[in-house]
Amino acid sequence: MSMARREDPRLLSGRGRFVAGIRLPGMAHAHVVRSPIAHGRLVSCEAKAARTHPGVLDVIIARDAEGVRLPCVSLAPGQQVLSYPVMDEAIRYVGQPVAVVVAATPEAARDAADLLDLEFDELPPVIGIDRGEEFCDFAMGDADAAAVDAEHVVELEFRFGRCSPHPMEPRGLVASFADGELTIRIATQAPHHVRDHAADALGLPHGQVRVISGDIGGGFGGKEHLYPDEALICLAAMRLGRPVAWSESPVDRLVATLPAREAVHRARLALDSSGRFVALYAEVVGDLGAHPSNVGISPFAVTATLLPGPYRFDKAGVRLRGVLTTTAPTGSYRGFGQPEAAMTRERLIDEAARRFGFDPVELRLRNMLGPGELPYTSRIWQSYDSGDYPRALRMVRDLAKVRQSDDGRRRGIGFSCHVEGTGLGPSMAMKAMGMRAGGFETAILRMEPDGSLVVIAGVVGIGQGIETTLAQLAAERMGVPVESVRVVLGDTAATPYSSLGSIASRALAVGGGALVQAAGKLREKILTIAAHRLEAAKADLELDGSGVRVKGDPQSGLTLRELATAAWRGWDLPPGMEPGLEERASYDPAETTFAYGAHAAAVAVDVETGAVEVEGYWAVHDSGVVVNEAIVRGQIHGGVVQGIGMALSEEIVYTDDGQPIVDYLLPAASDVPDIEVVLFETPSPITPGGMKGVGEGGTIGPPAAIGNAIAAAVPEIAARLTRTPMTPARIWSYLSGPTAG
Repeated sequence: MSMARREDPRLLSGRGRFVAGIRLPGMAHAHVVRSPIAHGRLVSCEAKAARTHPGVLDVIIARDAEGVRLPCVSLAPGQQVLSYPVMDEAIRYVGQPVAVVVAATPEAARDAADLLDLEFDELPPVIGIDRGEEFCDFAMGDADAAAVDAEHVVELEFRFGRCSPHPMEPRGLVASFADGELTIRIATQAPHHVRDHAADALGLPHGQVRVISGDIGGGFGGKEHLYPDEALICLAAMRLGRPVAWSESPVDRLVATLPAREAVHRARLALDSSGRFVALYAEVVGDLGAHPSNVGISPFAVTATLLPGPYRFDKAGVRLRGVLTTTAPTGSYRGFGQPEAAMTRERLIDEAARRFGFDPVELRLRNMLGPGELPYTSRIWQSYDSGDYPRALRMVRDLAKVRQSDDGRRRGIGFSCHVEGTGLGPSMAMKAMGMRAGGFETAILRMEPDGSLVVIAGVVGIGQGIETTLAQLAAERMGVPVESVRVVLGDTAATPYSSLGSIASRALAVGGGALVQAAGKLREKILTIAAHRLEAAKADLELDGSGVRVKGDPQSGLTLRELATAAWRGWDLPPGMEPGLEERASYDPAETTFAYGAHAAAVAVDVETGAVEVEGYWAVHDSGVVVNEAIVRGQIHGGVVQGIGMALSEEIVYTDDGQPIVDYLLPAASDVPDIEVVLFETPSPITPGGMKGVGEGGTIGPPAAIGNAIAAAVPEIAARLTRTPMTPARIWSYLSGPTAG
């Protein structure tokens, strides 16, 4: 079922509840001062002139924040670094906070910041994965996969540029402290996550920290934890006893908001003479930046676990190494290591097809897991649950078409397939993986005395439409109009605990699963009360949008308002039943659910300039039961656009002295073709309601599909198409230089 998103009227009419619009009495404004150097030590910070500047209320330097630390949530095997300071005199990257100035106005805070006299003892920076200091080194899957001999072998090295999540709304918060309670109004994907970390960092009981998130203008992984600068704003509010506001500047976004993707893969695909996949192996080296962030090595570990994709291999293995450099710490971004896995695997497959004379689609189909083989445990321990992977590939093959034109550009079509982990959990499996968080979600469903419904959930809205889809689920399960359902999200004082919030394509798969269970319990209670009141068997009753009736006897029944009012008054209940109509359910997934997709891109390559235009894009997806088709399509469309950016233009580049180049080229509307999306449903056998996640699926396929399309258009440079982004300059250099096969 599709219905218009209920969030949109307020968002499109300027009534959205964003952090930048918050105004509190006595609110001060903060400016975060950041290190201009990549590596060294802050030997002095003279703040007298800044403190005496008109309007300045406080200046926080490193000694004021001593002992305030944030946790590493996802740990590598044997990781000893369990937390990191929010401010430190040891400098490890450009953009690291070194001071915070708080003033009555933003302008006064900014002007006073210029008066700080900072002295650094500079050290040589460490830039680039190849120069990084090793942090961890471990193996996954078949350790001997690299040594497998076969008739055909393809070996390539892939390099992935550093990308920024770059949501429309920047990071920001307003922190206030009164009567011993810290209230944080913040743009976040995970309110309880922020609450726990702020309380622990600042030495407060968890019950004395409240986190409120309103409308979030996109997160994409960049807002899933508490940042050092955000913790410092909370500290400022506690020191002053008045609200303090801060929003990240455009420059801050590219030097301080955690980027992602930067990695090197040295990969090998072995095939027998018939094209059967024998072995897949990769050495994955990930740049952790200055220190392990809250997610640490885990995006690169996800790359490793999903490297086999939807195919059979006799053996598959990954050696995973993390290195430290003097750059911003790396973290989460939509797809979380999966676009990189797809790019490496799918480019290897296409290169094998090109070198050894196979059709690229038929080669995939020959090795692809069929629906009768599912559930299936991959060579790197992932338990794929349900689906029809070949069907998706055949469908996208039939859809994709090359545009006919004689404009001198060369054209080609490329394909990519993926399996994506969604609905992160279960909790004990996360513990075993080194994650200091839980994977369950809780939902509360209440029928008010007037028969309307209230859904209260721990997941939050980040632009993905969860407010709408939860309302739809509740309405469908309870048989009431969706207009009678209200959804409450994003307030730790009112919503059930959610360890992770809305990340990892889990809001509907896990949060919705909990709601389905709560609805089942509430429906059962209503029918039990009605059976008691009507002196009928529950099996003879039906619940519709207005009440409960005896089947076949429309005159015998009770309205929902009658039942609900009586229940809340404690009238006429079955013996031993508690008053009220409110049910709570927690859902901890038994396993991860796996959605999947097949993508195709049609490109035109200008061999004179290296410019690549994506002229057509097709995506076939199965994310289990679809609650709202329009929202699912929108999620895939948006993800594809971000994937196009990763493929062709987006990259944060550092100079040799560690300075980030802040020109960051997001796709423009003219860079995005018509995107055709086809959906089909294989219900999850795990999730109540059959849903799987869809939030990240669109981002996974485009880099590989576009890379394969460029290779089809200009096969003489195919073996060199192993680096993202594939910019015009890079394509031109490949075309102008020696070919590589």
